[in-house]
Amino acid sequence: MDKIWKLIERMMYFASYRVLHLKLSDKNWEKLCQFVKFGIVGLSNTLISYVVYVVLVFFSVYYLVASLIGFLVSVINAYYWNDRYVFKIEDTEKPAWWKIFLKTFMAYAGTGLVLNNILLIFWVDMMGIHEMLGPILNLFVTIPLNFLLNKYWAFKKR
Repeated sequence: MDKIWKLIERMMYFASYRVLHLKLSDKNWEKLCQFVKFGIVGLSNTLISYVVYVVLVFFSVYYLVASLIGFLVSVINAYYWNDRYVFKIEDTEKPAWWKIFLKTFMAYAGTGLVLNNILLIFWVDMMGIHEMLGPILNLFVTIPLNFLLNKYWAFKKR
C-alpha cells in the first residue's frame, strides 16, 4: 500500500510542478499531499458507506438502519487509513488507539450526520436548492472541516 501512496505523491508532484508550475515549500507540499490523501480516504468512505447501504436495503434492512451501519463501517475505514497513511504519528507521541478512534467517530458523526443534515435543511428547505444538489454543496463545508478536526484533534500528537 505504501507504493500506491508514493505513486499518488509522484502524480501530484508531476501535476503541480510540471503542469501547473507551482512552487511549494516542503512543508506546504506535505500539507497538500496530506489533504489529497485525506480526500482519497473520504472518497473510499463514501463508496463503502453507499455500497453497504445498498446491499443492506436490498436485503430488506430498514433504510435508516442501513444508513447508520454504512456510516459506522465507513468510520472504521476512515480511522484505519487516516491512522496508517494520512496522519502518521510516531508511536511514542501517539495517544491510545481507542481515543483516536473515538475522536475520529465524533468528528465524522459531527460533520457527516449532524452538520450534513442541518446544511441539507438549509439548502433544500430555506434556499430552495434541489435535494440532489444539497449533498454536493455540503462537501465544500464538511470535507475541510473534517480534515481540520482529524488533523488537529483526533490525530493530534500528545
